[in-house]
Amino acid sequence: MTIASRVNALRNSIPTGVKVVAVSKFHPVEDIMQAYEAGQRIFGENRVQELLPKQEELPADIEWHFVGQLQRNKVRQIAPFISLIHSVSSERLMREIDKQAAANNRVISCLLQVHIAEEESKSGFHPDECRKFLAEGRWRNYPNVQLVGVMGMATFTEDREKVRAEFRQLKSLFDEWKANYFQDAPAFKEVSMGMSDDHPIAIEEGSTMVRLGTVLFGSRG
Repeated sequence: MTIASRVNALRNSIPTGVKVVAVSKFHPVEDIMQAYEAGQRIFGENRVQELLPKQEELPADIEWHFVGQLQRNKVRQIAPFISLIHSVSSERLMREIDKQAAANNRVISCLLQVHIAEEESKSGFHPDECRKFLAEGRWRNYPNVQLVGVMGMATFTEDREKVRAEFRQLKSLFDEWKANYFQDAPAFKEVSMGMSDDHPIAIEEGSTMVRLGTVLFGSRG
């Protein structure tokens, strides 16, 4: 099955209104171009050093998302062009994004990464920590960051009901924060959850954005 045929098959299977982020990490420019020529425009990378050369080489209308753990000292390199940072996991990182966005006369869209999984290796705000951060209004100190929703990763497990419960928790947190802090902010609308192995469950539980690598590009090299 070609990359183009996978892109087309996904387009037919994923509901309208759910964005597909093609996670192109470890895949060459040629693979990305095959997906691009099939109509895919949103691509996600998780390493700055891999994203930069791809961004320079590939078409300018690609919307680049950063989906991995972002080190503060790397923000400056992607601030001129990044469309969405999925992985804002601390206020310190948000402060740096705000600073670098201002230096580029930009407002950068970001998602609050929330830790919903069992594995401690996954990063993100713990729900109560994020709740406190929002309640205290500190996010308003960063005018060059636009919060547009939440992101989370479920536990890597065969237990589908556990995965479903974690996604449900993230959607519930999104609904709570939307009602309490972002009711008048139409941009705060994204729930980024679901990857190649669990995206159908994520969509059932309210995902608006799925991050798909293997189902689009095949196994990583």
